[in-house]
Amino acid sequence: MVMSWPELPLEQWQPTRDTVHLWTQIVGKTRMALEPPLNHFWNATLYVTARGLSTSLMPYRDGGVEVEFDFSRHELTIARTDGTVRRMALVPRTVADFYAEFRSQLDSLGIDVAINTTPNEIPDAIPFDADDVHDQYDAGAMHRFWLSLVDAHRVMTRFRAGFRGKASPVHFFWGAFDLAVTRFSGRPAPRHPGGIPNCPDWVMAEAYSDEVSSCGYWPGGAAEGIFYSYAYPAPAGFADQAVTPAAAYYDGQLGEFVLPYAAVRAASDPDSYLLGFLNSTFQAACRLASWPGGCPSPDAEWRTVGRSQGSFGRE
Repeated sequence: MVMSWPELPLEQWQPTRDTVHLWTQIVGKTRMALEPPLNHFWNATLYVTARGLSTSLMPYRDGGVEVEFDFSRHELTIARTDGTVRRMALVPRTVADFYAEFRSQLDSLGIDVAINTTPNEIPDAIPFDADDVHDQYDAGAMHRFWLSLVDAHRVMTRFRAGFRGKASPVHFFWGAFDLAVTRFSGRPAPRHPGGIPNCPDWVMAEAYSDEVSSCGYWPGGAAEGIFYSYAYPAPAGFADQAVTPAAAYYDGQLGEFVLPYAAVRAASDPDSYLLGFLNSTFQAACRLASWPGGCPSPDAEWRTVGRSQGSFGRE
């Protein structure tokens, strides 16, 4: 039986979260190296699947390869389009051990790809091949987290569909270990100042080259993680806006509105509860920044918002 909106006390699985975060960086950097560059680094993300998280099909020479974390069978699969497949067990093991076997499996498939072995967006980062610190894997916790990603993906996909203009996929950023979807106004943004640990400033400048309203799900920031919503650049008065539901609030340290995951899963209708947060925070950003095309009611967004010239931006 599928468990919808499972409990996820962070204190019970944080060591696993931190280990798997680094594993996803290894796989995500592999995708970034193989995929042609895309705006905002969309070529680097992972995607929620019926089993876990996947790179999707990546081009390689005259074929392709896909890497997937399966959080039901607890294995990593590396599959080439010629039919060859390699599997790695997802069990308690160091990042260094995971990295060494992953590289060995790629070699056995004839896949030659170089990646930067320093983790991104993490203070005091340890190179993958030297990390004997992070070594935890709680299979039950990872399965529950994947189920929470499935739930979040469902609601965020519905939210994404309510916007006619340029919008990102619902995708998983391994840098911060979060699921996100972003809407674009169609206007350029001031250069992002950067300052993210172990992440070059030019990366953030490209990621935030355009004016956005972005939201997502991050397993941190509260006892069971948070949903978040922010605008870049943040329009004047954004932090003071009244948004729904009542459990949502503006976190000055994070610079974004947050809604605890625990409040969502405890709601009588979690999907509608979360969708209300995503819609109300977007409406605040859109209205205060006077996005082209205006800010209609959420149930009419797909019909009007984004029709103005330039709102589709770079695809």
